Amino acid sequence: MTESAQEFYGRWARLYDLIARRTPGIARLRKRAAAACRLEPGDTVVEMGCGTGANLPFLRERVGPEGTVIGIDFTRPVLERARAATAASDNVHVVRGDATQPPVGAPLEGAIPAGGDGIDAVLATFVVGMLEEPTSAVDDWCDLVGPDGTVVLANAARSRAWYAPPVNAVFRAIVVLSTPPTTRLRYENDPHVRLDEKIAAAHARLRERAVAVADETHVFGVVRLTGGRLEY
Repeated sequence: MTESAQEFYGRWARLYDLIARRTPGIARLRKRAAAACRLEPGDTVVEMGCGTGANLPFLRERVGPEGTVIGIDFTRPVLERARAATAASDNVHVVRGDATQPPVGAPLEGAIPAGGDGIDAVLATFVVGMLEEPTSAVDDWCDLVGPDGTVVLANAARSRAWYAPPVNAVFRAIVVLSTPPTTRLRYENDPHVRLDEKIAAAHARLRERAVAVADETHVFGVVRLTGGRLEY
């Protein structure tokens, strides 16, 4: 993530947190994403790009007090909110790092064990559209969980439903407003088109890598959720 993007998301951390937790239907979606991780009590799950931590309680509910939840994000103001929200849970760790280069084996509290040892699932919600090479990130996450692990992606893209035109008009406005810099009125390439391309590529790569795949759509067909179990 570029420095300008970090500053942008850091500046809007409070509003982002409100949207992440209070948007109608979003809690149900986050609960569904946590369920798709196929977690059991005692498991370890890593969330790439955890933001303000809205998914972390749902993941902790799945792994129980004996499991481990690790959230990774690169933006400090966002992480501060995630840490504050999970301070009461001693098995939830929030680590500053890049989702494309997670702190594997780093000497940090809550750092990910090297070689995928003990990592049962990776979750990434509304993240791959921000990455330059989303398919490479998906490959890395699949390698991280290893055999019989699960990778789950949830991302927003233009709806394909019959009622899509008005929904997509709103979606495009949101994408433009949330793409730094927001002062730009015209883009050489529409950001929502590029976003669609990245998300389609990332979800396709997960389907290629996994032996068992679940595909769902939510929120008027805008949100795609793909969960894939890796081969033994």
